[in-house]
Order: sequence, then C-alpha cells, then structure tokens
Amino acid sequence: MPSMVGPIKINSVDGGVINFGDSFYLAPKASSKTNAGSGALNTGDFINTNNGLSSTNPFDPDFKDQGNIGNA
Repeated sequence: MPSMVGPIKINSVDGGVINFGDSFYLAPKASSKTNAGSGALNTGDFINTNNGLSSTNPFDPDFKDQGNIGNA
C-alpha cells in the first residue's frame, strides 16, 4: 500500500536499518540496555531540561529482558 513520507532529518545512524514507507517485516538484530538519569538521553536541536533530584537504579534482578534468538 503506498504511503507518503514527509520531511526527514537523520543526525546519525549507528548500526541500524532505516525504513521509509511501507515495510513487510521488521525484527531487531541486537538488544541492549542503557541506564541514564532524567533528561540524559534527550535529542533534538534546542533542548532545555529542568530536573530536580534525579536518581537512576542500574540494578535489575531479571536475567534477560529482551532476547534476539531467531531474528535472522
């Protein structure tokens, strides 16, 4: 089915796939976990973050959060 893609701005791509328009099958090829504080991973041209007290707990009791078995 046809689709329209509007204005696009890509700052960087680090090991990924970019799809425009329709896509039949998407599956992650890798998985990772990142711990960051409040407002640490914001992206954009003009960023203004006002954070009070921020705390991040990097300890996770789970063995696995997201597997990538079977994604060829």
